[in-house]
Amino acid sequence: MNKEHLHPEGRPYTKEEFVEKIKTDESFAKRFGELGPVYGKQWRNWRGLDRSEMRMSTYRIDQIANLISELKTNPDSRRLMVNAWNVGELDQMVLPPCHYGFQVYTRELSMEERYNWYIQKYNKNLSRSGNQFDMDDILNSNNIPTRAISLMWNQRSVDIFLGLPFNIASYGLLLEIIAKEVNMIPEELIGNLGDVHLYSNHKEQSVEQIGREPFELPTLEIHSSKIDDIAHHEIADFEIKNYQSHPSIKAPLSN
Repeated sequence: MNKEHLHPEGRPYTKEEFVEKIKTDESFAKRFGELGPVYGKQWRNWRGLDRSEMRMSTYRIDQIANLISELKTNPDSRRLMVNAWNVGELDQMVLPPCHYGFQVYTRELSMEERYNWYIQKYNKNLSRSGNQFDMDDILNSNNIPTRAISLMWNQRSVDIFLGLPFNIASYGLLLEIIAKEVNMIPEELIGNLGDVHLYSNHKEQSVEQIGREPFELPTLEIHSSKIDDIAHHEIADFEIKNYQSHPSIKAPLSN
């Protein structure tokens, strides 16, 4: 057995000690902190079973690519879903997915909504003297979206102080990215949350958080990549403007 796997006493780590080592030792976590086939793997590399041949074989399913394709070709579908709860691989995951799936819903925008979006984007008014077909041409020529898109994620277990803020931010960002990819306006972000809990060692931090006055929300700009594709975005493509925050509140990670 590799010495790096061993406790300083020379014995193997217990599961609890190994988890604690992952939490507290950054170099150890980088080497041994693999979570298994969770979230991203299931979203982009779910393994399907092909029974069409004499022998069965597996193939890769990119759920995100399929979702984008369906949004572009069949935006009224009630099957715009991505799932991370792969029962065949749960035993390979350090922790089964807490947020285990999400779905999106789109709706058509009215002419007034599209017009208001044009004003917001370009900070200028259009002449309303023309007919509806003229307005349509102007809005379409400026690539103004014709639909809004909302996202709902499902979560079986929620660490409300440490986990939930990251879940909200990450799915909010995902909604923005998908909306840009399919040229829709991001609308509602909905969390369907089960087993919502506040750990006892997070109580003081939560009281401090509740007592703070929120700042005005920042804005997000997603700059076009060289390849305008969800799979090719880089950190530099994302710019958060007018972000303000209070000092961070530290809290221990609980299991």
